[in-house]
Amino acid sequence: MAAVTSLSLLRNCAATTVRAFVAVKASNPNFKAFLLPLQSQRSLCRVSATSNEEAAAKVAAANADSGAPTIFDKIIAKEIPSSIVYEDDKVLAFRDINPQAPVHVVIIPKNRDGLTELAKAESRHVEILGQLLYAAKKVAEKEGILDGFRVVINNGPEGCQSVYHLHLHLLGGRQMKWPPG
Repeated sequence: MAAVTSLSLLRNCAATTVRAFVAVKASNPNFKAFLLPLQSQRSLCRVSATSNEEAAAKVAAANADSGAPTIFDKIIAKEIPSSIVYEDDKVLAFRDINPQAPVHVVIIPKNRDGLTELAKAESRHVEILGQLLYAAKKVAEKEGILDGFRVVINNGPEGCQSVYHLHLHLLGGRQMKWPPG
């Protein structure tokens, strides 16, 4: 019958259904493509890494509001070394130890003030939220990526937040793709 010439799985991590495109070439020169639904389950682009990230986020959420110092509090206190790229009196920015792009910087407020996640933001946090974004711009400028970068805030366990101290990820130095998650 027809010979399969290529098989490519196109995964959309935000989708709930995985679909595969199977390219089939018949014995004649006419190319035919069929869309075949596979399993109806949440797809994951990087299964093992994503599973670990999701598990870490669930564990972190269980201890989110304990008041215990976070790893970021320890970085601010210089108890844990980091590669600092920007610092002012309210904000600290340092290189991520597990970079997801050539430039991957974490930007945090020096004082948590109850701002463990973006969903907990109150009107009293407006100033620090603006300062965090301005710091992202300053870091992007310093890193030479003003022509294109992404700022990401993970919120809660379903957003894979693993440290409950509000933080921004500044990603750049390569072409960003869409959709991101």
